[in-house]
Amino acid sequence: MGLGGLKTAWQRQTKDFGHTQGDKYTSVIFDNRGIGESDKPLMRYSTSEMAKDTVELLDHLGWTCSRQLHVIGISMGGMISQELLSPRKARLCFVTPYDLRSSSRSSYTNKRSFVLNDFRQICKIRAKAPQALLIPSRIASLSLISTAPRLIRTIPFVENLRNRINLFMPKPLDTQIANVKRELYTAAWLAKPDETEYTVQPFPTNGDRFAAGEIAKRQDPEAFNRRGFIAQAVAAGWHHKSAAQLKELGDQVGRERIQIVHGTEDRMITFLHGEVLLRELGGTEAGVTKAFYEGQGHVIPIEERKEFRELVEGMVRKTEGWGKE
Repeated sequence: MGLGGLKTAWQRQTKDFGHTQGDKYTSVIFDNRGIGESDKPLMRYSTSEMAKDTVELLDHLGWTCSRQLHVIGISMGGMISQELLSPRKARLCFVTPYDLRSSSRSSYTNKRSFVLNDFRQICKIRAKAPQALLIPSRIASLSLISTAPRLIRTIPFVENLRNRINLFMPKPLDTQIANVKRELYTAAWLAKPDETEYTVQPFPTNGDRFAAGEIAKRQDPEAFNRRGFIAQAVAAGWHHKSAAQLKELGDQVGRERIQIVHGTEDRMITFLHGEVLLRELGGTEAGVTKAFYEGQGHVIPIEERKEFRELVEGMVRKTEGWGKE
């Protein structure tokens, strides 16, 4: 999820929270600019600009109260989440994800609102008047999953350059899907029988289900095209949060409200990035929660669905009621 991902990638979480526990949670999913049903403007994208998209959607929904949002940002969505919380004249909160919150301005008065943004933005509600963009005071909890404060080169320069060039080189569809599977998931999970609920019949394996979804996405030029993908890749590649900025993020949100989740075998955003993010936010000694998964890859919400649900529920239980006005 994240770069090039559709909002439907959150189908397991929308079922686990918005349907199975619909009396407690409300889920909203949306596509980031450049993908799916959202607009795909021809311009340079940035994670900060994509954060503004998210804020405008949240404002449009009326999700503006203090400590309402339980935000989960995965991969590029985690980068967008950092921009939503960055210290600026105006502040905001959110991204990629889940936003469980007690809504006071909607019909979901007795539910927590779950926003599953995986970096997907739908609306274009550009207000003409100046507005506050970054609002850390809205955040009840912030989970940063398989993400980075900035991209750190962990391989030799030539290999790194070759990998980046290959990302944009045309390839046969089978090769594209095989490469993405390898980068996102562990081989053991891909080989297991299909674990997701089905309508007609299950796929033979988890890998087959993923491949079918990717084929459908890549054969729909309205949902997925090269221009939008490259624009998102530029945004993720240029994302940068310094140690000082992360310290300010922790100060504004509250470190006890933040958890860092990463897999040690993540090939997309390597484990080092999770370690740096944890350290520069202040570490566990400052109150940040750490959930590092030995041997796990990039897409923990899918491979570790039950454990991921428990992580989110744990942060909700821990922070609900803290500092609400």
